[in-house]
Amino acid sequence: AAAFAYAEYKKRDRSNWAELALIALVAVIGIGSFLFHTFATRWAATADTAPIGIFMLAYIAFALRRFLNMPWVLVIALMVVFIVSLRWAGSLQCSPELLPITSAAGRSCLNGSLAYAPACVALAAISGVLWMKRNPVAAILVSGTCVFVASLTFRSLDIEVCAVSTILGQVRGTHALWHLMNGLLLYLLLRAAVTTSARPGTFRETK
Repeated sequence: AAAFAYAEYKKRDRSNWAELALIALVAVIGIGSFLFHTFATRWAATADTAPIGIFMLAYIAFALRRFLNMPWVLVIALMVVFIVSLRWAGSLQCSPELLPITSAAGRSCLNGSLAYAPACVALAAISGVLWMKRNPVAAILVSGTCVFVASLTFRSLDIEVCAVSTILGQVRGTHALWHLMNGLLLYLLLRAAVTTSARPGTFRETK
């Protein structure tokens, strides 16, 4: 995702530190995910999750400023609300009957997908506002929202599917689909960032 987005970035006759920072964060996310799935240690888990959290905060702030032209005071206030919502969503408990195999395995509600729900809601809200404004970037972000919903669904159902599916003698869940969808999501988010004007509030796509 980072490589494709950087290729798009290089086509533009300008430079922008915020866009480069987002691309770099996505590259770090990929490295962190590789480390965790290779070593599965506590430090590798931090390397996996920390860049994701930073990217969520950075991209939402970027989108509020770049796409919606919000003043920094309002951006900061909404970011505080977003952080609180992340903590609240992560603490929610589900009924054991919702995903019984996942619950019996001792996993958190919806296999941890609720922790990402505020980000999905925020992306959907930003996409909706841009769609109503008939902003060209809305189509990319709406597509990203749909991909995000799909990826969270695959994450939520992973353990349930693992318990009932076997392909070529191996247990198969939906975890790989979660990663593939996330890769596509990150590319779409970066594409939205690098194909729009760097001037806040200017929605014209750069040529």
